[in-house]
Amino acid sequence: MKSFLKWGAIIIGCLVVVIIAAMLLIPMFVDVKKYKPMLESKVTEATSRPFSVGDDLRLSLFPWAGVSFSDLRLGNLKGFPEKEFITVKSFEVRVKLLPLLSKDIQIKRFVLNEPRIVLVKRKDGKANWDQPQETPPTQPAPKEKEPPLGEPGTFELPISALTVGNLAINNGSAIYHDQASATRNEITEINLSVKDFSLEKPVKLTMSARVDEKPLSLEGSVGPIGQGFQMETIPVDLSLKALKQLALGITGSVENPLTNPGIDMNIEISEFSPRKLMAALGRDFPVETTDPKALERVALKTHVKGDARKVSLTSGVLELDQSKLNFSATASDFSRPNLKFDLALDQIDLDRYLPPPVDQPTPQKTTPRTEGARKKPDYDPLRRLILNGTAKIGKLTVSKAKVQDILVQIKARDGVIKLDPMTLKLYQGGATGKAVLNVVKNTPKSDINLRVNGIQINPLLKDVLEKDFLEGLTNADIRLSMVGDAPDQIKKTLNGKGDLQFNDGAIVGIDLASMARNIEAAFTGAKQSGPRPRTDFTELAIPFTIKNGVTKTPGSSLKSPFIRINAVGTTDLVKETLDLRVEPKAVASIKGQGDETLRSGVMVPILVSGTYAAPKFRPDLSAATRQQIEKKIFESKEAQKLLEKEELKPFEKDAKKVLKGILGN
Repeated sequence: MKSFLKWGAIIIGCLVVVIIAAMLLIPMFVDVKKYKPMLESKVTEATSRPFSVGDDLRLSLFPWAGVSFSDLRLGNLKGFPEKEFITVKSFEVRVKLLPLLSKDIQIKRFVLNEPRIVLVKRKDGKANWDQPQETPPTQPAPKEKEPPLGEPGTFELPISALTVGNLAINNGSAIYHDQASATRNEITEINLSVKDFSLEKPVKLTMSARVDEKPLSLEGSVGPIGQGFQMETIPVDLSLKALKQLALGITGSVENPLTNPGIDMNIEISEFSPRKLMAALGRDFPVETTDPKALERVALKTHVKGDARKVSLTSGVLELDQSKLNFSATASDFSRPNLKFDLALDQIDLDRYLPPPVDQPTPQKTTPRTEGARKKPDYDPLRRLILNGTAKIGKLTVSKAKVQDILVQIKARDGVIKLDPMTLKLYQGGATGKAVLNVVKNTPKSDINLRVNGIQINPLLKDVLEKDFLEGLTNADIRLSMVGDAPDQIKKTLNGKGDLQFNDGAIVGIDLASMARNIEAAFTGAKQSGPRPRTDFTELAIPFTIKNGVTKTPGSSLKSPFIRINAVGTTDLVKETLDLRVEPKAVASIKGQGDETLRSGVMVPILVSGTYAAPKFRPDLSAATRQQIEKKIFESKEAQKLLEKEELKPFEKDAKKVLKGILGN
């Protein structure tokens, strides 16, 4: 028995010696260069591209199985300017053979020196990385049966272990040239280094490159990955720096990479200047803003957790110049997006970020476009959208108007989008409202309800319009509905009603009492001396109705200590025309307020016509004449004596009506 074991050990020892000797001697006696033409021919046939490799081709088998070569060249397809598609100056890989028997891959070196790839896309859309199409076979090839998918969590890599002593890419480069857009981007000095890689411990990596001559670096660690990728959580800690301007940090983990891939990470972008970033790229800033100092500072941090079914953002903070936005959001069921969000912005001046005003050229007459020529919007994404969110803004400046404490609740489902409630404060007052947009059908419908309480109108007009023509405390109740998404269509279908009311204010720049009496001053442009004219009022009420774009004011009125004014008429939003009649009535006196002056004179009604762009004002002289005749008749001594008779007093009112009817005709 001992002899048997002895001879067995001797035989096994001899086999090991023979195998080791073969591994050492085969590379010495086998000329691998002899097979180089065959290798080049096979690769050329498979890729339809010229392929060549340098004469420095080496093979080793012990103690490491290794291959190395230099000057690899894979050519481009015909019709592309660059001769080479891929080039590699040198390549070396060394792998232990014996551990492969137990699926243990041990790589000593994997080094790629000066790899270069050139990607070109021609104007006709053809790219040099596309593989030439082969002639289809006469009969379809039988479809390969796909291997059955394993149950979640049963996937295993076909290896038991993986270690890499040194993995490196040295001085690589990549070029992308899009001839259609005449753009060319180049990444040079690509260097990647990974040392002591193992599935059982964190992998430290370092990468650097230059993007269009601008520096880019990535460093950090990933892992441990775990035996066969079976770890449910793979830690990640990476730091990306670009152009000496942008710094991105990612810390967290990749979860269940082989069964249900997901991420759970903190993302932080350190404070940077978008303007300086674009300048570092050598490009013009893509957005022109009214304030040239806007978009000078941006920072972001948030926590991201998600998988293929759901993504959430929590603890989010976005800083933009002097503004700070706290946010959270979730998105799920991406085929029919279900979005929830909560936004809270402390302050923002939107006017800074709007395009600067430009001088509008004189509009030229053009042939009006037909409604059919306009491309209809696609509302299908809105119909699929499910939305529930809240937006809050502490202070907002828009069109120079200053608004505070804005709250908007947004909900959407099945093509119906609701904004309810909407609340805000401005100019010592506030506004509340709600709106509904219905896109269930191809033509959208909208409803808006707005209520205004106690807003001081004068500072609002000064800020927004830079005009000073109205003062007073403003209240309003407006309800509007419309159909369509084009301005002309909206005007034609606009319906609703409302009531505007201004209290304890004034119309600045106009003395309506004087205008109604003094025709020459009001309508011939005669200059008035003294302080700026104004018409004080206790109440200005403007009720209105809108039907198919035509606004009617059935009983607008102004109550002033010196005058009463009623206005009736219509305005056509579609044709942009005016047809109004403003009728003043004098107040005889205001003795109760210490004024003993009698107010007298002819009150001339004013007719307003023309268009929004060129309104016309003219006195209603016929009405003024009738008023003067009535006054002279009823205030004459003869009429007074006649009407003083007791037997005629019951007929005084009827007599005045008859006289007015005669004068009116």
